[in-house]
Amino acid sequence: MTPTLAQLRYLVAVADRRSITGAAASVFVAQSALSRAIQAMERDLGVELLSRRGRGVDLTPAGTRVVRLARTVLDAVEAIDDIGASHKGPCAALHIVTTPTLALDLAADLVPAFIERHPGIDVRLHQRNSREVLVQELADGTAELGLVDLPVDKELSVHHIQEREVVLISPPGSRLPDPVPFRLLDGLPMVLPTPGTGRRTEMEAMFSALGVRPVPTLEVDERLAWVTSVTGGRGSLIWYRDVVLRAFGHRVEVRSFTPPLLRPVGLVHPRHALSRAARAFIAHARHNAPVREPVR
Repeated sequence: MTPTLAQLRYLVAVADRRSITGAAASVFVAQSALSRAIQAMERDLGVELLSRRGRGVDLTPAGTRVVRLARTVLDAVEAIDDIGASHKGPCAALHIVTTPTLALDLAADLVPAFIERHPGIDVRLHQRNSREVLVQELADGTAELGLVDLPVDKELSVHHIQEREVVLISPPGSRLPDPVPFRLLDGLPMVLPTPGTGRRTEMEAMFSALGVRPVPTLEVDERLAWVTSVTGGRGSLIWYRDVVLRAFGHRVEVRSFTPPLLRPVGLVHPRHALSRAARAFIAHARHNAPVREPVR
């Protein structure tokens, strides 16, 4: 018997999440229903698709082949849906909210490629200066998806997209090794976010765990102020490597940490059923987000 589209979607979800529980949550079905659907597909095909390991699962060689073909089938179905949608007139807009830093990725990479593939979907990108505002807009329904660095509120469903390297950006002439050990952050003059904000709270937690206490020389949330403060010699800054060249050019010194500091980035949304456009964008982002490797 030929697998159904639902079975193929469930199997792909398991392949992406490596967990029956996580896969069920991502496609909004009960865990038992998803398990039964995949077991039925295994019986119909006469092969094992999954190998259970503790709380997680791995794909068998047959499962890997089926998932590869399933992605092709589901992509084709999505493309056919888009043809139908384009003849029905413009669809409802897909509102995505993100931070100014991550908006660069969406505007430069993900959104243009997505619109080219899905011309019937109207993507609207909104920038917010804090993750707190971003999460609130998702809760209010103002936006359907958010692109944000992780982790986030456990009430949100998370789709991991990529890992990004976090680096130390310092004024020219800083006498620091490259890569720089975390212990050298102790007493280091730094430009930091405003106290009480979510980003500052996360940084304080990291500093506490590392046993270091940088010296704040400026506390501000405006990214332009970060740039002018570092280039003006007021202190160092912790930020993503891939935005440094765009923001600073070659006017600063950039150092990896040792060990490298990586931050996961993902698409998030409230735990309810998504629109077709949102599901398509998540699939697109998972398969097309740029791979960012730390510099060694």
